[in-house]
Amino acid sequence: MGRSQSLPRGGDPRFGPDADDTGCTILHVDMDAFFASVEVRRRPELRGRPVVVGGIGPRGVVSSASYEARRYGVRSAMPTARARALCPHAVYLPPDFAQYTAASRAVMRIFRDVTPLVEPLSLDEAFLDVAGARRLFGSPADIARLIRRRVAEEQELTCSVGVAPSKFVAKLGSTRAKPDGLLVVPVAQVLDFLHPLPVAALWGVGERSAEALRRLGLATVGDLAEAPPGLLRRAVGAASSTHLHELAWGRDPRRVSPEHVEKSIGAEVTFDIDVVDPLEIRRALLALAEKVGVRLRAAGQVGRTVSLKVRLADFRTVNRSRTLAVPTDTAREMFDTAWALWTILDPGEPIRLVGIRMEGLAAAGETPRQLTLGAPERGWREAEAAADAAAARFGRSVIGPASLLGKRHPGRDENPTRP
Repeated sequence: MGRSQSLPRGGDPRFGPDADDTGCTILHVDMDAFFASVEVRRRPELRGRPVVVGGIGPRGVVSSASYEARRYGVRSAMPTARARALCPHAVYLPPDFAQYTAASRAVMRIFRDVTPLVEPLSLDEAFLDVAGARRLFGSPADIARLIRRRVAEEQELTCSVGVAPSKFVAKLGSTRAKPDGLLVVPVAQVLDFLHPLPVAALWGVGERSAEALRRLGLATVGDLAEAPPGLLRRAVGAASSTHLHELAWGRDPRRVSPEHVEKSIGAEVTFDIDVVDPLEIRRALLALAEKVGVRLRAAGQVGRTVSLKVRLADFRTVNRSRTLAVPTDTAREMFDTAWALWTILDPGEPIRLVGIRMEGLAAAGETPRQLTLGAPERGWREAEAAADAAAARFGRSVIGPASLLGKRHPGRDENPTRP
């Protein structure tokens, strides 16, 4: 959760790893400082040092920080410049999503070895329903211990697990268990666990809502649970008041849904200095198309609509899109389309940010592929897949950004900046 600092790790024996887990069949597994931990795994010399992953330029943002860095106040979503001021001696690394995606898939396979009811929320966290796994693997807490042990032994990574009767409480439990911990919230103790928490711990309560609630004297979840319905409606509106009231009483009927499907996959870059050179924009779009292609192929998906996002120096944002005749997962086709959209847009002003996003996603194996007239039977997709395999083994930096996009066809030499 983004508000994990508001949930101190607990030592209350009522919620320890050995607490009563009867009826607590929902697990929330959250990898610890995932991106930073993957970097430390492949660079053991960084173990014990503060490590920060994210944009390393003056406009960059922190994606992940090791717990050594967090001791200095570094947090995810913090501007990198602020992180450098807080912890100048940390190791700052750009993200390598190919590595993180590969690690995520390995971890998710461990989860699915236990139960088919796995609902990934992102690369580094998932809900599991283990009701049907108890006969084979034991109690929910035993299953949580099994998962933690396998992740540590097989992937050399740590995770924290919340075990509870509902998704909402399980997620709070994993947050409070961090780092590298296990917390069980017994059915009979759910309200004892929830009500002392700050009101910002509730899903749907952001900073502004929390401040509005605090002004009404509703500082904790327990305060909100006991608040008159009319007071709550005036503070956050009718729909939100009902939602928050239910959560405050520990009521969350949502089931684990393993059929979670991404609606789009994209990447964007904020330039350190506003850019006017079209060649630099072109290079950025090449690199972004490669990132999106890697993520699509890792997810086993293809997309049909290419969207281009452009943010001008004055923060105005322009979006353009084009739907392809045939779905794709190749960076080459994404770049060609994005560059065509850019050429038509021709903003003629300094650019702060560009992004590429693929929409209209479908499973790659279920989507027929059509060769363009005159195109080789084996071409860009195979070349890019080979680069994925090499990057997974040696690191994306060995391949280089957009390295496959420097030639019109594999095997033909041509100007590397022209597709």
